[in-house]
Amino acid sequence: MNMHAQPQRTLAETALIDAFGERLSQLPGDGAVMLKRDDAMEAIKHGLPTRRVESWHYTDLRRLLTNVPAFEAGAVAKALAPVLEGSAVLPVLNGVSQSKLPEVEGVTVQRLSEKLTDGSVAPGLDLYGDDDAIGALNTAFVADGYFVDIADGAELEKPIELQNLQAGGQSHVRLLARVGAGAKAIVVERQTGDGNEALVSSVSQLVVGEGAEVTWLIVQEQPDTATHLAQFKAHIGKDAKLTLFVMNAGGKLVRQEVVVRTTGEGADFKLRGINLLAGDTHTDTTMVLDHAVPHTTSTEVIRNVVTGKARGVFQGRINVHQYAQKTNAKMACNTLLLSDDGEFSTKPELEIFADDVVCGHGATVTEIDHDHLFYLMARGIDEKAARGLLVKAFVAEVIEELDDEALVEALEARLDGWFSTHG
Repeated sequence: MNMHAQPQRTLAETALIDAFGERLSQLPGDGAVMLKRDDAMEAIKHGLPTRRVESWHYTDLRRLLTNVPAFEAGAVAKALAPVLEGSAVLPVLNGVSQSKLPEVEGVTVQRLSEKLTDGSVAPGLDLYGDDDAIGALNTAFVADGYFVDIADGAELEKPIELQNLQAGGQSHVRLLARVGAGAKAIVVERQTGDGNEALVSSVSQLVVGEGAEVTWLIVQEQPDTATHLAQFKAHIGKDAKLTLFVMNAGGKLVRQEVVVRTTGEGADFKLRGINLLAGDTHTDTTMVLDHAVPHTTSTEVIRNVVTGKARGVFQGRINVHQYAQKTNAKMACNTLLLSDDGEFSTKPELEIFADDVVCGHGATVTEIDHDHLFYLMARGIDEKAARGLLVKAFVAEVIEELDDEALVEALEARLDGWFSTHG
């Protein structure tokens, strides 16, 4: 008989297991939810993923997650002014949703703690695979968040901003949204906090109804003391359009997963992403896109700027199912390395089982073009300013694709803020 010893648990794994035992009695949920929590913790007990797990090859979570802070019951977070002026703000402050919320015509909002208590969200707590470490962590510990239901045909006059704000310690939040048939909405998902050490998990789940149009922005600006582990999962219905824009501009250890499935013919998905990496950070954006029905389209464009000793990852896998004929899918990842010590790893994948499709992917890694730099400097612009203009142009090109002037201005302002600190 061959005996294989269980690897000794890391300090982080032990801390998570101990924290679950201490907090389980305080977490909301009926019997079905509690069973999901137990199953999720069993997955964690088997160990956090290492580079031997294919989807975590470039982000060895077992090695990189060196410390798990305790829950800080007395920590105080305050809601922020929204990214887009005039937005309806739904804040989750240190893991707790608010009971007094703005009213938006055509929108119903429920606190997730209530839906955990009555068990109605239990089916959505299932893990999507054996390597779903973020889902396991969030399912085990999630206590609150929101469920946002946008009525059929509603065209929201103002954006909704979902703020997940931490004040140190641990915070585990889930944000659910349903956009009804024919509805139109802009949603901003804000992920940030103060300077204390923190472990944050956040899972967003979106269902886009037939003919609906949704623009969803994720703005992640955690402090450099925070570990941020997040998922965005979406189903896109018939003739529906989803534009997802992701900006990572903070955090010490960040993994943002995007898991999207087209469920109706005519569905269109656009992903635009910007990773602004500085210092000694590690940021991983991993996407899995399933084209599951015929006549669907998608484009993904990721731009990365790497300075200092930062390390970045983009993994993108497009699965075209056998039934999904007439799929049109394109993916590109472009990286600008501004430091000899910086690193960026790219792994684009296509898995195609249909024979009548148009699919492609590409990746580039480059430095600032010296001819362009010389051109600007020859016209009286000093080198630092010239480099800044070229870097901003490289990134801003993706932002300007958004068909909303207010969105473009708000995101470019955040770009300017980052470049003023790290340029």
